[in-house]
Amino acid sequence: MKIVIFGLSISSAWGNGHATLLRGLLRALHRQGHELHFFERDVPYYASHRDVESLPYVHLHLYSDWRLELPEVNRQIQEADVAMVTSYCPDSAAACDLILSANVQRSIFYDMDTPVTLNRINGGEQVEYIPKNGLSDFDLVLSYTGGEALYQLKEKLGARCVAPLYGWVDPAVHHRVPVSKPFEADLSYIGTFSADRQRALEELLLAPALQLPNRSFLVAGAMYPNPASWPTNVRYFEHIAPPEHAAFYSSSPITLNITRSSMAGMGFCPSGRLFEAAACGTAVLSDWWLGLDTFFTPGEEIMIAGGTPDTMTLLARDRAEWERVGARAQERVLDCHTAEIRAKRLVSLIEFPHDESSQVAERIMAVEQR
Repeated sequence: MKIVIFGLSISSAWGNGHATLLRGLLRALHRQGHELHFFERDVPYYASHRDVESLPYVHLHLYSDWRLELPEVNRQIQEADVAMVTSYCPDSAAACDLILSANVQRSIFYDMDTPVTLNRINGGEQVEYIPKNGLSDFDLVLSYTGGEALYQLKEKLGARCVAPLYGWVDPAVHHRVPVSKPFEADLSYIGTFSADRQRALEELLLAPALQLPNRSFLVAGAMYPNPASWPTNVRYFEHIAPPEHAAFYSSSPITLNITRSSMAGMGFCPSGRLFEAAACGTAVLSDWWLGLDTFFTPGEEIMIAGGTPDTMTLLARDRAEWERVGARAQERVLDCHTAEIRAKRLVSLIEFPHDESSQVAERIMAVEQR
């Protein structure tokens, strides 16, 4: 198939969780024989932090003005089998209008930020990347999170056919590599600053660091307001480029996963970072959310922490135990959560769109009864 996508950015991963994910998915789709085009507005923020200029598996169309790009957009859409818009696409309104009026086999909206979208909708905000009449005109609406989010996409935004397309990892990029001295730590964390994650970061990493001065900790991510105030045994990197992520994860026995509260509140919300770390064979210490145990088995493939005492207790465990957890997590992610697997699922949903909200309801009930 020829698939045309309008999204945020795949040329820069700076403060942008979409880039690494979409690169892996597009690479997998390309390997499966599909032709891919990605339209990205060339905005200064991402241009100044761009880590790729082109990608061999996708035609990257960088443009500065939608009106000037329109002839090329129209040409690609007319030849496309599938057209997709993702959340936070800067020209989403124009792209959605074009896709929904075109003669494509499948029109798709992929919300990679569903809980954020729904929180804004429920708060009475106008979400700039959602069409004014909602999502009812799309053949298929995909959600990066499942659970309650699927119902709200139908109820609040009129989506007719909804299915989750959960996160994934590309094992060609994320795999075990030798330890890198700059990234060595007893506990690491990578994630852009978010106010609704900061309290968990303080409880699960910064407070333990203060109480364990002989242990080393590492945090990486943009936009933290005052990292200089952190304990002296916490090293900080403002940004680590995607090619270095494998070295980052491979250099500590444990890495921390923290979920935004808007996502955790709806459940079934695995982050891409969760799968990336596991693919590197690194044990993950995570906060809890409904449905986490459908992706990894707690206590065997992932460890759960609810506060500082949990982190302290778990850090005291033997390193060999963490290595066993990491090995089991790696096996699970390679069996169930790769970009190749998600690409096949996407193609299946394109060919045979079907609403999965009722199936998810049954899964939620099963999880709640455990």
